[in-house]
Amino acid sequence: MPLPALPLPAPPGPMRLLGALPLAVKRPPLEAWLNRSFAAPLAEGEFDALEGRRVCLEIADLPLSLTLGLEGRRLVLVEGPGEAAIRGGWREFLCLATRGEDPDALFFQRRLSLEGDTELGLTVKNLLDGLEEGLAPGRLGEWLGRLERLARRDH
Repeated sequence: MPLPALPLPAPPGPMRLLGALPLAVKRPPLEAWLNRSFAAPLAEGEFDALEGRRVCLEIADLPLSLTLGLEGRRLVLVEGPGEAAIRGGWREFLCLATRGEDPDALFFQRRLSLEGDTELGLTVKNLLDGLEEGLAPGRLGEWLGRLERLARRDH
């Protein structure tokens, strides 16, 4: 059953701190996590369409903006805006990460928006939609799944 589109309370304090950190501090751990989490799809070339391109993920209520690129089959965080941007609240990105809701529904309900280069944005959305474990495989996915269930219980 999909969650209501009503806004949730502000995200937990530690999540808001992530938005305040400079890119130089966020880059090493986030890039390591991204490349470890997506090692198989990266090795298989599933992300190759992103080579030389930039996509921004904006979590408005943290506030957190991450611009991703691909260099030599490695996901990297880069400075500046993306050619495409996926925007939404922390709850919507949590649903996307855990596959708690259908990604298409999040976009059709306008809980996530896509701006800029639509073709690039749809390519990224389809890549993420095709990942069986979602954006957060393994232990992180389990932790985020628990967070999602707690958020669901609060509403």
